[in-house]
Amino acid sequence: MSVFTTVTPDEMGAFLKRYAIGGLVELKGIAAGITNTNYFVTTTHGRYVLTLFETLRADELPYYVNLLAHLAQHGIAVAGPIANHDNAFVDTLNGKPTLLVNCLPGAVIDAPNAAQCREVGEMLAQMHLAAGHYDGYMANPRGRAWREAVAAEVAPFMADADAAELKTEVASLAAQDFDALPAGVIHADLFRDNALIDGERVGGFIDFYYACNDTLAYDVAITLNDWCVLENGDIDAERARALLAGYQGVRAFEPAEVVAWPQLLRAAAVRFWVSRLYDFHKPAAGEMTFAKDPGHFQRVLRQHVARTDFWL
Repeated sequence: MSVFTTVTPDEMGAFLKRYAIGGLVELKGIAAGITNTNYFVTTTHGRYVLTLFETLRADELPYYVNLLAHLAQHGIAVAGPIANHDNAFVDTLNGKPTLLVNCLPGAVIDAPNAAQCREVGEMLAQMHLAAGHYDGYMANPRGRAWREAVAAEVAPFMADADAAELKTEVASLAAQDFDALPAGVIHADLFRDNALIDGERVGGFIDFYYACNDTLAYDVAITLNDWCVLENGDIDAERARALLAGYQGVRAFEPAEVVAWPQLLRAAAVRFWVSRLYDFHKPAAGEMTFAKDPGHFQRVLRQHVARTDFWL
């Protein structure tokens, strides 16, 4: 994520004395994303990622941190949290709650192929199953109420036609009922920059700080909308079928999920259109920050509205 809170090498070196992972060799800010501050931390023992939470408080973190530990225990490729000398995962640096995790193999890729999309779909399904016995619960903070409130807040900044389009889609989604669909822990932000690919395999899923409890197929829709998207907002059918085949090879959609699938794709597009509109028009101050193009997910949404083939 972006660097909002600066950490100097001296500060990092002192911080590492609370851990058993060696001394500092290199500290490098990660200039991507828009929510938390992240650094690559290389020590004499290995490579790690440090997250400083810009909005979440320490008492809000156990859901996410314990989820990471739970998934790692069940064999899901996630960055396991590292405890300090007080046996605590969450620490504090420069006034911000922090977490250190292992650095996973692989790299973020911009142009995934169908085989890689299949692997992502398969691991997403395994993650959903592995989290089935996780006892934490977090209602989706970016669900219907958030969507409607933020859409109304950003509408005055938009062109009239775009604002009307957004209002129409938000109203359409308000008429949908997804509550009866299979639900559980979802990643909620599994874009290409939140997964590491190691060859044709998934090196790991990262950045679980939007994770929550919501509709499982909605998580698949969020993932497909990024991993299979083309520059014009359309979806590459080969990659979409591969991702869905990978997922359903582990957890097949129920009939009600198949019926709801077109609307879930639209809901996933609206969620990120709205959040990007907010970040664009009301950006947070930061040292290394950028806002992503809101129009991208508007184009994705338009393609879904016109679509007749949904790859199932």
